[in-house]
Amino acid sequence: QDWIKEAESRGAGEILLTSMDKDGTKSGFDNVLLKQINDMISIPVIASGGAGNQQHFIDVFQESNVDAALAASVFHYGEILIPDLKDLLQRNNIPVRR
Repeated sequence: QDWIKEAESRGAGEILLTSMDKDGTKSGFDNVLLKQINDMISIPVIASGGAGNQQHFIDVFQESNVDAALAASVFHYGEILIPDLKDLLQRNNIPVRR
């Protein structure tokens, strides 16, 4: 927590937070940790680590209020199609870039 505040005070424009406990598990993002960090700082937080299905993206935005979320393997292996995820997020009132 101190490091995150230090990074913000030194001018970091955003925090990319990867939960090593969740990374690669496809069990969902660490929404508790992400919310805790997001509530501490005023710069954007990007969630990383744990995405396994589309619901995980809805959950991370609704439960932790992060500014963005990323994933890799679910897209690389075609488990989630980006246009489908964007449509789902939009239907759940989560802003997406088009």
